[in-house]
Order: sequence, then C-alpha cells, then structure tokens
Amino acid sequence: MNRQHMGIVFGGILLLVIAMGISRFAFTPILPFMRHDVGFSLEVAGYLASSNYIGYFIGALWAGFIYRQRKTILLVSVVINVLSVGLMGLLELYSVWLVLRLIAGITGGLIFVLTSSIIMDYLAKQSLSRWSGYVFSGIGLGIAISGLCVPMIEKQFAWQGTWIGLGILSAIFVGITHHLWKSLSVQDSVKTTASFDTKMIKGFMLWLILSYGLEGLGYIITGTFLVDIIHNIPSLQAYSSYSWVVVGVAAIPSAPVWTLLLEKFSAIKILIVAYILQVIGILLPVFSQTVWSVLLASFLFGLTFVGIVTLTTSYARQLFPTQSGLVVSVLTTVYAFGQIIGPIIAGQLVEVYHSYKAALVFAGTIVFLALLVMLVGRWLDMKKQAVADNTISISQSRS
Repeated sequence: MNRQHMGIVFGGILLLVIAMGISRFAFTPILPFMRHDVGFSLEVAGYLASSNYIGYFIGALWAGFIYRQRKTILLVSVVINVLSVGLMGLLELYSVWLVLRLIAGITGGLIFVLTSSIIMDYLAKQSLSRWSGYVFSGIGLGIAISGLCVPMIEKQFAWQGTWIGLGILSAIFVGITHHLWKSLSVQDSVKTTASFDTKMIKGFMLWLILSYGLEGLGYIITGTFLVDIIHNIPSLQAYSSYSWVVVGVAAIPSAPVWTLLLEKFSAIKILIVAYILQVIGILLPVFSQTVWSVLLASFLFGLTFVGIVTLTTSYARQLFPTQSGLVVSVLTTVYAFGQIIGPIIAGQLVEVYHSYKAALVFAGTIVFLALLVMLVGRWLDMKKQAVADNTISISQSRS
C-alpha cells in the first residue's frame, strides 16, 4: 500500500472517528456529568440516546439509496454532524438536545455507510481489500479520544465546554480528511434494488441480518450506559472514565485483528468466539464489581463490538461483492433499528428494578440470542444446501 492509498484510508478512519467515536459515543462518557449537573434520570438519558439511534437508522437507510455524488454528500454530512456536536454545549434545552442528537444520528448513519462503501470500493479496485478492516479502527480510535478528552475538558469547562471542544477537534479532523481526499475520485454506484428483493432476504443472509439486528439491540445498552453504570458504583467512580478509554484502546486494533482471522478461519467460527466474549463482557459487572472486573468487561466489550461489525459487514460483502453500498446499508439499518429500542428498554428496566443489573442481564441475553439465531440460520442453510446437492447428484446419476 503506497502513501496515497494510506492517506485515503486514514481519511476514512478520521471520518469514523468523527461520526462514531465522537458524535455518537462521546455521549457515553459525558452522560454522568450531564446527569449530575442537569439532574435528569437514566430513563431520560435513554430517550436522548434513542433519538440519536433513530437518526442513525434514518441515515443508514437513506445512504442505501444514494448512488450519485457520494463523496459530496458525505462531506456535507460530516460538516452538519460536527455542528450538531458543538451546539450540544451551546444550547441547554431538552427538546433541542433531542433534535441535535437526531441530526447527529442521521448524519452519522450517512457517514458510516458512505465512508465504508467508498473505501471498500476503492480498496477493491486497487486489489487491496484485505486492508478494508482498518477503516473500522476509527470507531475505537474515536472512543479512546473521547474517553481521554472528556474528563480533561470537563474539569476545566464543564460538560458544555466538552461538547464544544469535541466539536472543534472534529472540525480539525474534517480539514485533514479533506486534504487527504483531494485525489479521491468516487464513481457513481449501480442501483441494485431488484437484486436486494430476490437475494438478500433469502437463505443465510436473512438470518445474518436478523442476528445483526439483535446484536445492535443488546450491545448498545452497554455502549450507552457503561460509564454511567461504573460512575454510580461508589468504590469504582474514579475509574468510570478510564473504562471508556479501555473500550476504545481495545477497539482500535480489533478490526484489523478480526479481519486477519477472517482470512484464516471461517467467518462463522470467528463470529461465535466474538459473540461469546461479548456476552461475558456485558454480564461480568453483574457478578463482580471490582476494578479489574469492570476494566476486563470494558476490554472485552471494545474488542468485540467493533469486531462483530467488521466481521459481519466483511462476510456479507463476500456474499455480495459487487453491492457493498447496499449490503452495508441493509445491515446498518437493521443494526440501527435494534439500537433505537435498546436504551429505552434499559432505562425502563433500571427505573423498575432500581438497578443496572437487570438491564445488563437483558443485554447479555439478547446478544446470546443473536448468536443462536445466526447458528440456527447457518444450520438450516447448510441443510438446505445438502438437500440441493443430493438432488443434483441423484439426477446426474440417473442421466
């Protein structure tokens, strides 16, 4: 990979830092400070989070219908996204926050899908598809950056200044990406709606989509409330911000590592490992509330949630190699739909049981169910394929 290719990939990484690590997930480490100063409940926090995920759902779905001027639409979305982050610190009104988180979600969904498809298409054209997993490291890098920056900025400028500071940092990243992408020419993609109707909702792909949607519902509970959960354990309060840094540090290398494993082992086997590790990471704080247990839980969560995104999108793209934009859009839309529901359910469970443990048990159960759905779907697909192969073999022997 030459310098130009590396620059384009790095630009894509920075865009995911903005859209995912900052715009989307910075809410997690900022949440305890906002709740302390403003005084809203975890249920209200769940609605704010879900507003963002509703927007993400809309943006991801919308991106699947964008075939022309993808680069221009992407860069405009990034600018709007950055503004929505900065305005969170300038406007203190709950209804406005709901709108801003919605806008951040819409543009975040557009950025994730368009960046992923543009980079995947570019690398495939250069015969460098094996490097595509590195783009997703931007999610972990952004989480680590937000985890480090939030407590430092908040200490000096409160939570309002934190949002503004992250907006300024995002603007700097936009400038760098714009410079790196000057030479990037993005071709219009081909409309593939008919292909979606006839292929993507059949066979194992359907099970993969359903499983991915359940993963979105389950993982997002930890992804939204992890820092707040740890912050509200008196003996661990000092480690709440560090936990989010650990998530980011674990997530940074996870995409390329899981992609490398994908070249050596079957995608299903690796996904099984990733799902099991994630369930352990989600449930660990339920049974143990020590420093090391919550940091281990954070590490396992960071290691797996980006990995599952990378593995699922890469595997689906292998099944439909010429339709990267549509494949990523379909998967991301279903994933986003699960994310809308997760924080609301978690907030209700906490209000009813007055404990985060119920929410985490629910999240772990749903992620385990996602694994079962994927395995059952794979088994049914293999059984169907075996029957088809046997039928062909019999007809050939008769002829």
